[in-house]
Amino acid sequence: MINVSLVGIGGQGSVLAAKILAEAARSKGWQVRTAETTGMAQRGGDVMSHVRMGNNGEEVFSPLPGDASDDVIIALEPGEGLRALHLLKSSGVMVVARSGVAPTVGDFKSPSYDPAKMIEALQASGAHVVVVDDVALCDALGSRKALNIIMLASALKAVNAPESQSALRGVLTLDDMRAVVPACVKERFVEMNLRAVSLVEGV
Repeated sequence: MINVSLVGIGGQGSVLAAKILAEAARSKGWQVRTAETTGMAQRGGDVMSHVRMGNNGEEVFSPLPGDASDDVIIALEPGEGLRALHLLKSSGVMVVARSGVAPTVGDFKSPSYDPAKMIEALQASGAHVVVVDDVALCDALGSRKALNIIMLASALKAVNAPESQSALRGVLTLDDMRAVVPACVKERFVEMNLRAVSLVEGV
């Protein structure tokens, strides 16, 4: 069983990224369940999506992970990554965007919100944290609209690195992601999203 959570705020596209990940897993014949558990899919609200995958033929009965059960958490926003940290296994990986968006609701609502402090707290927790320079990647792509694709691709790249001990290593890859993108996004965005995957791969 492989568990992945994707967290962010409304408008960042975490739900679509979860859909792409789920379709990549289903393309391998796995049973997959997904859920959205907190917040609302609106701009400013926190959004948490879960993808549970039976990669060894397991039946997946519940779409919700328990505490310390996620193999990977993909945080499109650092504060949301910190909020979800309790879900990460001790052997799991937190892949987090360097830049942040000041929340308009929730625990971290503050005019002085500092995403760098959120990342420092994640790193101080002892978790395996991979920080993605999302601003540089989005600038290179020419669009912030593909942040979700950049973060999902960055996570798949990280878990497939030679030194990775992740449960996803060699199981789900960037090529698996590429194969399902056309079926998951509107036609006019396919080319940009595939370029985003290739951009991450080449970094």
